[in-house]
Amino acid sequence: MRKKTVHIISHSHWDREWYMPFEKHRLKLIDLIDDCLELFEHSEGFKSFHLDGQCIVLDDYLEIKPEMKDLITKNIKEGKFHIGPWYILQDEFLTSGESNVRNLLVGIEEAKEYGGLARIGYFPDAFGNAGQMPQLLKQAGMEAVVFGRGVKPVGFNNLVEKTGDYESLYSEMQWNSPDGSGLLGVLFANWYNNGAEIPAEEEEAKVFWDNRLEDVIRYASTEHLLFMNGCDHQPVQKDLERAIATANRLYPDYEFVHSDFEHYVQCIKEVQDNNLSVVTGELTSQMTDGWTTLVNTTSSRNYIKQLNRENEVLLQNLSEPLAVFAAQSGKAYPHAVLKYAWKTLMQNHPHDSICGCSLDEVHREMEGRYYKSMQVAEELIKESMRHVGSDINTIALEGQEAYPFMVFNTTGWSRNSVISVILDIERKYDQSLNEAYDDMKALKIKQFVLVDNNGIEIPCRMEDAGVRFGYDLPEDKFRQPYMARSVKVSFEACKVPAMGYKVYTLVSKKTPVIQRETLVIPNGMENEYLKVTLNEDGTIDLLEKSSGKSYGHICYYEDTGDIGNEYIYRQPNGDKAIVSKDYSCTVELIEDEPYRAGYKVTQIINIPEAATETLQEEIQSMADVKIRRAQRNSRIMPLEITTYLSLEKHGRGVKVRTEFDNRMKDHRLRVIIPTGIEADYHFADSVFEIVERPNKHYQGWTNPSGCEHQQCFAGIKDEKAGVLAANNGLYEYEILPEQNNAIALTLLRAVGELGDWGVFLTPDAQVQRKCSASFEIIPFNVTDIESDPAAEAYQFQVPMLTCQISVQEGSLPLQYSYLEWEGKGIYLTGLKRKNGGEDTIIRWFNGTGRDSHLMFRASKKFKYYKSNIVEEHLEELTGEEEIIKLKVRPYEIVTIGMEEI
Repeated sequence: MRKKTVHIISHSHWDREWYMPFEKHRLKLIDLIDDCLELFEHSEGFKSFHLDGQCIVLDDYLEIKPEMKDLITKNIKEGKFHIGPWYILQDEFLTSGESNVRNLLVGIEEAKEYGGLARIGYFPDAFGNAGQMPQLLKQAGMEAVVFGRGVKPVGFNNLVEKTGDYESLYSEMQWNSPDGSGLLGVLFANWYNNGAEIPAEEEEAKVFWDNRLEDVIRYASTEHLLFMNGCDHQPVQKDLERAIATANRLYPDYEFVHSDFEHYVQCIKEVQDNNLSVVTGELTSQMTDGWTTLVNTTSSRNYIKQLNRENEVLLQNLSEPLAVFAAQSGKAYPHAVLKYAWKTLMQNHPHDSICGCSLDEVHREMEGRYYKSMQVAEELIKESMRHVGSDINTIALEGQEAYPFMVFNTTGWSRNSVISVILDIERKYDQSLNEAYDDMKALKIKQFVLVDNNGIEIPCRMEDAGVRFGYDLPEDKFRQPYMARSVKVSFEACKVPAMGYKVYTLVSKKTPVIQRETLVIPNGMENEYLKVTLNEDGTIDLLEKSSGKSYGHICYYEDTGDIGNEYIYRQPNGDKAIVSKDYSCTVELIEDEPYRAGYKVTQIINIPEAATETLQEEIQSMADVKIRRAQRNSRIMPLEITTYLSLEKHGRGVKVRTEFDNRMKDHRLRVIIPTGIEADYHFADSVFEIVERPNKHYQGWTNPSGCEHQQCFAGIKDEKAGVLAANNGLYEYEILPEQNNAIALTLLRAVGELGDWGVFLTPDAQVQRKCSASFEIIPFNVTDIESDPAAEAYQFQVPMLTCQISVQEGSLPLQYSYLEWEGKGIYLTGLKRKNGGEDTIIRWFNGTGRDSHLMFRASKKFKYYKSNIVEEHLEELTGEEEIIKLKVRPYEIVTIGMEEI
């Protein structure tokens, strides 16, 4: 009989910041790494240490001790420290698909620079696992994926013949993405601390191993047993060599070895008989009672999530594409600066950081990181736009009083959107600023009209923007301050090409066209697609014209108590929701232009000030969230909610902005969108996936809340019509089957404690500040093949940008697309330069369960090749008549490289 092998892997799960702020955790990290180095030198039996699958720990260590880099590198090359493949251990659902890819790119690059890469996808404590992770990791060359949550282990001796979709007989399984690609998956069925603090003395060791061995054997599919020697911020076990020797003496039928993941996975693969369960798609602990999914971290400190999405959009949707455009006009691509901005952003992506479930001090530091990264992105965007703008040929305007500007569209689709731009009519440089200000103030603004690139007049609103101070920073001389007289122009930019720009011009004209069109109707707004009616209770009725489907009394607010913590929402027993439609409102028409109509709706609802004092006692005594008895107190305060509703002339949805000043505690505020659609399933945007989920959880789910993760949108449809709600940084939603299958978006969750293993008060998590949220309600006709509501939703998160340009000669036309493509159900997610290289990298994913075809127009300037998420050159692509066609499998992530000839 072959001995069972006990693989003991030393590690420390390193939350960079959590119940202590970063710098305090870092001091412990320095001790940990120093101790490991000491053991590597003096303990022959201490063979390796797993650095938690992330490279940032080395950045953090070497920033304090740069003199240790050579020794660190030596131990990595010798296989003692195991690092990567990630830069940080992120939350998968609260970071975009492109952020997850950048995380791998940076992690793999830095691991290789140190001389070693652990080819193991590692998620020890992620709060659920995104369904496309096996596909991402397989494309990145990983051998297996190891994770701690999401699947329910059954155990072979429970005599279960067939497991469910999210159950596994063993701790080892096959985890597949929806496209069918998959990896060996290893679940920490006994958690990632089952081998922590192994006793070296025989009596204690006997008790330890007698208890632990059977627990692991219960779930193991082979004779190889996994024991994780460590836990959160666990110091390295210095007497481990002696503890292993003790175990080998006590249990002669077992072989105890100090192991690592690569060796363990290799052993599993060599003896595996392919009798593993197969789990497919996202793993979010679906087969549980619902109390420990930690999904409500998606709404803790929503302001953090909103900053994150803004930061991601600035980098992945704006900075990178615009830098590619500028590079094609000769500007150097800013590889190093973009990497710095991405790394700064990703330092906010660990699950205890982005999830909003740490100390207040942690999240205050996060805001600073976001602003640093966004400052870099904003400057890169400005520089790229100026460079492209300086290459556009506008010489035909010479001799006219004309002020041209560009509108950039960096989404994957031709686009219509209302925008505003500030244009300088005149600047004064060569005099004192005080005198320049007087001159500019005295300047009379002439009559102007707006024309597009074909000279066609465009309806617009022009306002005097007054005098403003500005400055230029030339590359070859000192700063140049000026005073400018400016105007603000608002209009609807139409058919701006995908991944491209369009030039508009303000030109003087004595008799501007009087615009008489209006979208305003009695009590509402209307365009060719939608009719919006405002109701006396503050809700709206929405008619989608092509399907004839109406949605009545949608967009009201619901407030409930929350006696939970940063991890878990918990409504008090017997608490009834307070809804805004029970209160009166005031309605004001605030915009009536040919291109857009807008209303302001103001409501005041009365809600309790906070929870009763019982809650504080329950927090201090560590009472379990499920058994808390606190209620909302009787002190009532007014909450004023202002809703701004707008409909654009060519808009397919109603855009909504909600503003309120939260002065209350211990509550949750959501917007409710009843759909009236009869369906058992809905869909939501996730990481490179539009995932289908059931409206109701499985029968063992006892948590009254059924919240889910989303990225950009969630929606529901039947065979004729549907509606989705797009958002900006609102990651939590819930489908309410008992309320006409309403979509509920969480706008605020205010709580006062961290939760988890100790008493950590977090007054900032009550979010007592001015809050705002933006979303768009997009109804659609399922049979309308011309519209794609998901594409509309993706565009909602990405602003169109403007840049004033000069009257000049140039090589670029007045309208241009850098990438012409098409593909039904295919969505573009990224356009960038190859890491450290000159090739352009483009990425799409198939959001459907059927084959589709991607077609894009080739240029004779480039050779095209199929790549992967780590940007390798895999397969040459050729086409006919300058069109390259590519079949895309269901749910496949496709990356294309463009090499300049």
